[in-house]
Amino acid sequence: MIRQPKSNGRGVHTQSPKQWQLRLYVAGKTPKSVTAFANLERICEEYLAGEFEIEVIDLIENPRLAKDDQIVAIPTLVRRLPEPIRKIIGDLSDTERTLVGLQLRSASI
Repeated sequence: MIRQPKSNGRGVHTQSPKQWQLRLYVAGKTPKSVTAFANLERICEEYLAGEFEIEVIDLIENPRLAKDDQIVAIPTLVRRLPEPIRKIIGDLSDTERTLVGLQLRSASI
């Protein structure tokens, strides 16, 4: 499943490459997986201004896909673009930690 930002409803929406390509690895519709997706969607809408694409990969349906990004825990978010690739494990409920992990905000000392 690929989730792109909501269209603004003005005319034809052209497909352009998104600046942020994110993959969320889950295992079914567990509470943690559902929470991780909801948190990711909220963070993207708020901080990435429509410049994102979320791909959800259910490892129950496609377990071999875990090898591509070397997934060892779920849920795991993988930032494919912009490079470098970054991974965040967990339900993304700590917004500050998620923003730092995505390199949208610097870590505070």
